[in-house]
Amino acid sequence: MALSELNRRRLRNFRRNRRAYWSLILFSILFAVSLFAELVANDRPIVLSYKGTLHFPIYRFYPETAFGGDVGTEAIYTDPGVQCLINTGGREECWDDPAGVMKEAAETGKVAGEPVEKGWMIWPPIPFSYQTINNVGTAPSAPDATHWLGTDDTTRDVLARVIYGFRLSIMFTLIVTLVSSVLGIAAGAVQGYFGGRTDLIFQRLLEIWSSTPSLYVIIILFAILGRSFWLLVFVTILFGWPALVGVVRAEFLRARNFEYVRAARALGVSDRVIMFRHILPNAMVATLTMLPFVVTGTISGLAALDYLGYGLPASAPSLGELALQAKQNLQAPWLAFTAFFTFAIMLSLLVFVFEGIRDAFDPRKTFK
Repeated sequence: MALSELNRRRLRNFRRNRRAYWSLILFSILFAVSLFAELVANDRPIVLSYKGTLHFPIYRFYPETAFGGDVGTEAIYTDPGVQCLINTGGREECWDDPAGVMKEAAETGKVAGEPVEKGWMIWPPIPFSYQTINNVGTAPSAPDATHWLGTDDTTRDVLARVIYGFRLSIMFTLIVTLVSSVLGIAAGAVQGYFGGRTDLIFQRLLEIWSSTPSLYVIIILFAILGRSFWLLVFVTILFGWPALVGVVRAEFLRARNFEYVRAARALGVSDRVIMFRHILPNAMVATLTMLPFVVTGTISGLAALDYLGYGLPASAPSLGELALQAKQNLQAPWLAFTAFFTFAIMLSLLVFVFEGIRDAFDPRKTFK
């Protein structure tokens, strides 16, 4: 789809803002990596070969019996016995001496004098998922060659939890910001454009709704329905959509008496077209100015709820829960440093990107 000259100028302005442009590239790389977190940090192999057949444990369930074991539950791929079964084609001797059997198969290609079909596994760069319990001496444990950012107080790998938590925070923010912005812009546009009694009624309802204590509502709903991602998204949208109403309302109140709006009305253009095709583009600069605060507020709100224990389920990879662990384990400074730098980098990149978008939409802003 071809861009209009106005949108091409906006794109050029955004690219000339080097801080915003490179922030977008860096943030896109980090978000793309987090989208494929299962391929980066997982306690299951990406792909394995057993008796010449390829299996993909990341995407499919395989019981231990599929590899010659005796248990019908999912195979524990980090178990030496299971690894021996895969590497030697399901030899029963694996349960007696896994290391010795695998060494014999690797050196001679045989086990107990019989040839074996060698298998193999390809592991992710970080062989731990966000909920993998690791065998470490102390908890939390300091960073080392195995756990690059250390482990938390339940021996889970911190780097794996940061990758999954980054994805969860950004997905939560994108969903909440998109839906709440659409609702807030639509409500503000209706109030500002029609004014009068419509604006008066909406303002009174908005004042009543904004005075509702959202934290109490969240606590009550979670006590009744339980903690879940989508329930938290719904409640956050429910209390987050008024954030843009005031800005959009003010812009529409100012613009509804402009000459081009009066001319459009005289020509018989519908109110919907005037509102969203003619007035809204001119109100986008003020709207985009508020978006960084909406985005950062959503991320901070999620982290605060998780920190207080009223956010996502305890098993979820939460950055707020990581900050809580840092406070509870002052003897483990790597937890605090990880939480701080994760939030600082994520929020800074998002603010720089939205700042560039705002300047690109501002007709008074020029870049050399």
